Amino acid sequence: MEKKDYYEVLGVSKDATQAEIKSAFRKLAKKYHPDVSKEPDAAEKFKEAQEAYAVLSDEDKRKQYDQFGHSAFNNNGAGGYDFSGFDFSDIFKEAFGSGFGGFSDFGFGGFGGNSNRATKGPDKIVRMDLEFEEAVFGTNKDITLTLNDTCDECDGEGGFDVDTCDKCHGSGTITAQQQTIFGAFMTKTTCDKCEGRGKTYTRECMKCHGSGTVRRKKTIEVKIPAGVDTGNQLRIRGKGEAGKNGGPNGDIYLEFYVKEHPIFRRDDNDIYLDLPITVSEAALGCKKKVPTLYGNITLTIPAGSESGDKHRVRGKGVENVNAFGKGDMYIVLKVKTPKRLSREQKKLFEQLAKTGLDDAADFKKIESYL
Repeated sequence: MEKKDYYEVLGVSKDATQAEIKSAFRKLAKKYHPDVSKEPDAAEKFKEAQEAYAVLSDEDKRKQYDQFGHSAFNNNGAGGYDFSGFDFSDIFKEAFGSGFGGFSDFGFGGFGGNSNRATKGPDKIVRMDLEFEEAVFGTNKDITLTLNDTCDECDGEGGFDVDTCDKCHGSGTITAQQQTIFGAFMTKTTCDKCEGRGKTYTRECMKCHGSGTVRRKKTIEVKIPAGVDTGNQLRIRGKGEAGKNGGPNGDIYLEFYVKEHPIFRRDDNDIYLDLPITVSEAALGCKKKVPTLYGNITLTIPAGSESGDKHRVRGKGVENVNAFGKGDMYIVLKVKTPKRLSREQKKLFEQLAKTGLDDAADFKKIESYL
């Protein structure tokens, strides 16, 4: 079944603010939470709302979704965003009260809260500026980022001499009966002794202070393929923020911005060049040496050429970044009328005008309406 649009699920517009998105999800959580709602499809609607909020409340994820839709998260296997590691506890407390954990015993424990499960680290979007030629031909670039990386002192454990938490027995959560305005419900809250990890340490790691991660500057070499353009993204798997509890690192998405070229213009995979020629060159024809991205060529301009005439040079465009083949180059003639004439040049043009070389048929079409 085709997944619903996240904005439609929450009932907000595509330019909704974060406050509006949060408010919309809070209302849906109150309406469809499995511990509260009596509607038969409440669980599915509640899950849809959770997934939509997890994406749209994260600026990086929202940007990916706006550009690629659900396909941005297809790598998660279910055709959508894996929100199992997202912490909804704060917004559930706002919706149901400060003591409500937000997780029922209806089999929805995987939707959040249990922080001892392995979760993938956050993704990161990085802007990369490229010169025109770098985008056309591809290049290698180094990017330097400051990210949360796995602590090498404790191997991401956060401490030493690991033992199972004796309060939550390794689950990371504590189940308790909670009295709310809707009645008594069984809820799960994060274990306050192990902070949801499900384990305790005899000695905490002094380098990461128990978090398992440290801020570290990393330099990553990236191969930029030939043919990328402004707005294209390149995914670098597993080089983002460190995961939790042994989970994989997030990904880095490079978003490209290509600088303009002094003479060449790009339209998809085709290259355009405006070539100025004189009136006499247009009238008599000539040969012109023309620059391309791959070296100079000699272009034969036929007699009687006009401004706007295009000459196609096959295979002198840009490689298709997603397939084989190259675009073409189009040389657009721009006939330049002289603005200043010497006395001799003026006399020659006056003599030329008397010869009647102009296409009389074209002028007669206009004159017929005068």
